[in-house]
Amino acid sequence: MSAKPSGNIRRRLRQTMTIARRDFIATVFTPIFLLFLFAPVIMVSFGAVGGLGAASVTAGSAEKERLVVIAAAREASALVTADKALRGLFGAEARPPELEIRAPAGNVAVQARAALDSREVDVEAVMSGPLEAPQILYGKSSRPARYLATLAEQALRIDRTGPAPLSTATLTRTTRSAPSLGGRNASAFLAVFGIFFLTLFLSGQVVGTMAEERNNKVIEVLAAAVPLESVFLGKLLGMFGVAVLFVAFWGTIASQIGALIPVGTNLSELTPAIGFGPFALLFAAYFTTAYLLLGSVFLGVGAQASTMREIQMLSLPITILQVGMFALASGAASNPDSWVATIAELFPLSSPFAMAGHAANSPELWPHIAALAWQLLWVAIFIIVGARLFRRGVLQSDSPSSAWKRLFSRTPRPVEPATY
Repeated sequence: MSAKPSGNIRRRLRQTMTIARRDFIATVFTPIFLLFLFAPVIMVSFGAVGGLGAASVTAGSAEKERLVVIAAAREASALVTADKALRGLFGAEARPPELEIRAPAGNVAVQARAALDSREVDVEAVMSGPLEAPQILYGKSSRPARYLATLAEQALRIDRTGPAPLSTATLTRTTRSAPSLGGRNASAFLAVFGIFFLTLFLSGQVVGTMAEERNNKVIEVLAAAVPLESVFLGKLLGMFGVAVLFVAFWGTIASQIGALIPVGTNLSELTPAIGFGPFALLFAAYFTTAYLLLGSVFLGVGAQASTMREIQMLSLPITILQVGMFALASGAASNPDSWVATIAELFPLSSPFAMAGHAANSPELWPHIAALAWQLLWVAIFIIVGARLFRRGVLQSDSPSSAWKRLFSRTPRPVEPATY
C-alpha cells in the first residue's frame, strides 16, 4: 500500500520538473534573454551618466564657494592660524568653504554687503568688524556663519595669548569585538533592499507566463496530461531557474570587482549579528522564498488574464504590492523589537524581507527555521489556490469572478474538451 503513494509522488515530481525544464529552456535559449540578462548594464549606464553629471555640477559649485573675512593684517594672521586648526576637525564632505581674507577698504559695511553679492564666486558668509564683536552676514544657511563666529573666538584667543602648543595625545585605532548598532541596522537595510530589488526585477515576469499558452490552447493540453498544481509549480520553478541564472551571472561579475573599491573604504562596520557565512546562506534562502511567494501570487493572478492589455494593467498593482512589502520590512529592520517587526515577520509576503533584516540584527538561528517553514507553507497554499482558481474560472469557461464563489466547492466539474 505504501508503494503506490510514493510512486505518485515520484510521478508528480517528474511531471513538475518536466514543466520547469520546458519553461526554463524556452526562456533562456532565446535572443531576448540576452537583452534581459544585460538590462542592468543599461540601468547602471544611465545611473552613472546622471551621477557623473550631478557630481560635476556639485564639485564645480563647491570649488567656487568662499567664506570672506574683512580684517586687518594683525587679525588676519590669527584668523589663518585658527582656520588651519579648526578645519582639520571636519571631514572632507563637511569641511567649510575656503577662507578668503580681504583688507578693509572704505565703508566696511558696504564692502561686506558687496562681497556677499559677488557674482564671481558664491560667498556663503562675510565677517567684518573687530574680533570681540564681529558682524556676520550670511545667505541661505547659518552653518557657515556659525563657523565664522567660532573662528573669531579662536582667533581672539590666539591674538591675545599666542597659539596653543600641540597636544601630545596618542591616537590608537582598533576594531570592535561585536558589531555596532549602526552596522547591524545598515546590514539589515541592505539585506531588505537587496531582496526587494531582485524580486522587483525578476518576479514580475511570472505574470505573463500563461497568457500565450492560454491563447494557443497549450495549457489545456498540459492540464489534461499533468495535474494543474504540477503545471503551476513547474512553471514557477522554471522561472526561478531563470532568476538563479541571472543572479549567478551578475553575482560572479560583482565578486570580481572588489579590487575597484577604494583602499580607504571601511566595510567592517557592515557586519551582520549572525555572521557573514550564515547570513549569506539565509539571504539566499529568503530570496528563494520571497521569489516563490511573490511568484506564486503573480502566477495565480496572471493566469486569470487572457490578453497582454490585462497583463499590463496588472503591473501597477504588483509594483505597489512589492513596494509596500519593502516599506514594511524596512520599518522592521530599523526597529527590530517593535510591533511593526512582528507584523512584517508574520505576514507571508513581507516575511522573507523582514527575516533577512532580522538575521542582521539578531544572532539567533531558530527563528529562521520556523520562518522558512512558514513561508514554504504559504507557497503551497498560494499554488493550490491559484490552480483551483484557474481550473474553475478559466478551464471550465466561466468568468474569473465566479471562480471565487466556487473555489472550495466539493464537487468539481469536469474540464470541457478543447475545440480547435
